[in-house]
Amino acid sequence: MSLDLNSFNPWSAFGGGLLIGLAVALFVLLNGRIAGISGIVGGLLAPKKGDIAWRLAFVSGLMLAPLLYAALASLQRPRIDASWGELVLAGLLVGLGTRYGSGCTSGHGVCGLSRLSTRSLAATATFMAAGFATVFVVRHLIGA
Repeated sequence: MSLDLNSFNPWSAFGGGLLIGLAVALFVLLNGRIAGISGIVGGLLAPKKGDIAWRLAFVSGLMLAPLLYAALASLQRPRIDASWGELVLAGLLVGLGTRYGSGCTSGHGVCGLSRLSTRSLAATATFMAAGFATVFVVRHLIGA
């Protein structure tokens, strides 16, 4: 994936970060739940009675919000330098990692760190280090 740094606007990133922070803070304050995407989706795979509607609404919002934004604003088309097989493998590895790590970047990195969770600090440090190592190996040692 490539990023056009000439048209990068830090204010949109700042605004997006503020919206994410506000959303997860309201979610935990109003619902008493952590906005960890893997946990929310995982709850749909093994549903409990009375626990499905809010999860479907949350996931629907995640899918519909970018479509709504795209209808209102012009978006750059990202270029992803990977095959479908590589993307599927990457997705499966991320899913496996969220199961082993008991959460994902939103649950540990956004919500857990803001609650000063040492478990989330360890998980976030681990997946960041793994990401750095993967990029280094793929870009500099393998040469892809």
